Amino acid sequence: MSESKLLTKVREEIRRRNYSYRTEKAYLRWIIRFIKFHALTHPLKMEKEEVVEFLNWLANERNVAASTQNQALCAIVFLYKQVLNEPLGAFDNLQRASEPKRLPVVLSAKEARRVLANMEGDVRLMTELLYGSGLRQSECLRLRVKDIDFEFNQIWVRNGKGKKDRTTVLPEVSKEKLKNQIKRVKLLHQKDLEKGYGEIILPKALAKKYPSLVTSFGWQYLFPSNRRAKDPRSEVTQRYHKSSSYLHKAIKEAVSKTNIIKKVSSHTFRHSFATHLLQDGYDIRTVQELLGHKNVSTTMVYTHVLKKGGRGVKSPIDN
Repeated sequence: MSESKLLTKVREEIRRRNYSYRTEKAYLRWIIRFIKFHALTHPLKMEKEEVVEFLNWLANERNVAASTQNQALCAIVFLYKQVLNEPLGAFDNLQRASEPKRLPVVLSAKEARRVLANMEGDVRLMTELLYGSGLRQSECLRLRVKDIDFEFNQIWVRNGKGKKDRTTVLPEVSKEKLKNQIKRVKLLHQKDLEKGYGEIILPKALAKKYPSLVTSFGWQYLFPSNRRAKDPRSEVTQRYHKSSSYLHKAIKEAVSKTNIIKKVSSHTFRHSFATHLLQDGYDIRTVQELLGHKNVSTTMVYTHVLKKGGRGVKSPIDN
């Protein structure tokens, strides 16, 4: 099997499992890098020792983050197990990249409002959902029209991290804006249909079972891109959602207009959502479910942010 055929098989296996396009690109990139690291040696001619050597090199020589090393590991494990049918088993002598123990950056309610005051349009609405609903950036961008449930005051997060569905709170302050946004999406969708477009990406199983849904309004992205583009997989011209860079730049620009010197990203608003809920007396299990955390230990980090001063100690200079 030549390298090009190998990569084709990797793509086929990834798409058969309905992984995201971002995951597909990341896995292919790591597999190519792994093969190049070993002078273009075919993976079937290598064993666990070569895999460990590459992963240790990433940690020790390239000083990559633990999440980066883990992504490379997942890509290579996928290659051997799902594509080559040669599971690698447990790894000996694997040196894990160290995971820095950092507390999340959190904005106060006043700081969050100051940032929002410097935003308008769809970027303000998206940021309101990051802060008001605790959404991850990718979850917000992937929202469909049908995911907004005004009757039950909730937002459906479909296929979130860990391929799980969940619901979270729908902020009252965002309701009218969301209704207006949906009206704009409907007008845009109607124009696309009139021009012979209007198809949307659907989960693979759903697209096969209900092919007519590809042009349905409910499945349209809540925050559609300004441009239509050809899907790299299906090669169908359609309207995708706004890009992550679009939201990132808007947040960065809004923060620059304030006197906030904290390092603020889209994830900062999710951290602030969780911290402020705990501050308001909501129990940690409720917050865990709203965030979609698998383990409550992940949510526990926000309890540390709430501690006043160093471990709740009053400074002697204040006596």
